[in-house]
Amino acid sequence: MKIPADFRYTETDEWLKVDGKIITIGITDYAQNHLSDLVYCGLRAEKGAIVAKGDLIVEIDSVKASAEVNSPVSGKVLDINQSIASTPEVINTDPYGNGWFYKIEITNPADLEKLMSAEDYEKYCETRGN
Repeated sequence: MKIPADFRYTETDEWLKVDGKIITIGITDYAQNHLSDLVYCGLRAEKGAIVAKGDLIVEIDSVKASAEVNSPVSGKVLDINQSIASTPEVINTDPYGNGWFYKIEITNPADLEKLMSAEDYEKYCETRGN
């Protein structure tokens, strides 16, 4: 299982790459592995939209299950990875690269305070088993 050291993580298996006020969001290798082969990725927030922490931003379907992704931060949607709507399988093959969902300009930096480090996320995953 890959867990990039310079990213932050949520207990609901989102990763965040923090670059100043710009946050890139996707789901972790752990999450995509448990969902299995992804067949649908519905991006719910539009470019320019203001999202609040906890808002539904992505719906995912796989051959095994469905999942919802809620925004781990509040902010303005700057960019959307439209390509994953037509090729959701890229989330399985490259979750931390081409499998990203959104780039958001964060409006409440305090949202980042409760996120886990890579080390903490790895320990958290180990407690959940397979």
